[in-house]
Amino acid sequence: MSERAPAASGVADVAPSVKRPGRDRYLDLLRTIALVRVVAYHLFGWAWLTVLFPSMGVMFALAGSLMARSLSRPAWGVIRGRVRRLLPPLWVFSAVVLILLFAGGWNLSKDPDHGGTWGLVEMINYVIPIGAPPFPWSIGSKSGLLENTWAVQAAGPLWYLRAYLWFVIASPLLLWAFRRAPWPTLLAPLALTAVVGTGVVSIPGETGNAVTDFAVFGGCWVLGFAHHEGILAKVPRYLAISCSALLMAFGLWWASGHLGPDGWDLNDIPLAQATWSFGFVVILLQYARSWQELPGRLAKLDKLVTLSNNRAVTIYLWHNLLIMATVPIIDLAYNLPFMQSAGATGLLDSTYMLWMFVLVWPLIGLAIISVGWVEDLAAKRSPRLWPNGAKRGASRSRRRG
Repeated sequence: MSERAPAASGVADVAPSVKRPGRDRYLDLLRTIALVRVVAYHLFGWAWLTVLFPSMGVMFALAGSLMARSLSRPAWGVIRGRVRRLLPPLWVFSAVVLILLFAGGWNLSKDPDHGGTWGLVEMINYVIPIGAPPFPWSIGSKSGLLENTWAVQAAGPLWYLRAYLWFVIASPLLLWAFRRAPWPTLLAPLALTAVVGTGVVSIPGETGNAVTDFAVFGGCWVLGFAHHEGILAKVPRYLAISCSALLMAFGLWWASGHLGPDGWDLNDIPLAQATWSFGFVVILLQYARSWQELPGRLAKLDKLVTLSNNRAVTIYLWHNLLIMATVPIIDLAYNLPFMQSAGATGLLDSTYMLWMFVLVWPLIGLAIISVGWVEDLAAKRSPRLWPNGAKRGASRSRRRG
């Protein structure tokens, strides 16, 4: 299971504290860190990043907390609102990807993996992410404008939208169960992961992947419920931290004996991912602060945090494709006159990945300006090109003055 990365407004909005109104900037900050870590992971591929900060577990926990708060309203209206805010940004992304695929010569009817009637049925996942969308594993050539595996990279993040959608649909039942039996409901996903994520029970195909994702991150989603309902606050901190540390230690021990093709990449080790993420999230939420504003030096990040939370779906959907787009842009540098020496070429070769990381952020900024406003339309808000909270901050300063 690759880290098929971390979504916003509806998919990525962060739950405010139950005790104070407005956005909780501590949770907003966590989401921003998670998004940056996801981009770095998908670019550099460093397995240790999945241990350093389990972004997906954090993202699901924050989304679960928001969902618990929203379910104080009628469940059907909440689900419909979440789905409405998720789908339009997906449709724009899917339209661009499909245009590139068909322009590149992909013929679904001749695809050996997705041909026939079932392949056409799978296309619905580009519109409603209930399963895995079809795409070619190789298209074009390695020397083309985009590397020949670009379709795999572009479609990779869509697993998160599928998992998020199923969590949203299941949330009324999950929250009902949690309020009646909190601890069994909280721990059940870990038990399920021990069954379907270790090979005890094997479910083939994308159905198996969907069930495994649901189990692995289900505990984090329900932890969001526990945070919102105040259950975690009732657990003595020393007990919560001690139990979390033991669970995380178990996750690392299990990972050490089940290393995947990328070593310590927890995305390839479901039980380790589930237990490490669960314990990590418990600790983050135990030390949660209900910040109405970012304190101290963190205040300098306010606009960045606001922008990333307002456009988390856009950042999440487009970042992988934009990482691929940095390659042909950087390759243009090899044609510059001063790059003809071996030293200059070698320097660029050795720092190539770093330049990709630097360049992908302006490209993400362009994506935010170009298509990010779709998130506003989906949320029934007026379109905004760059929603970083600057006007809000200025008016707040005027009030203080």
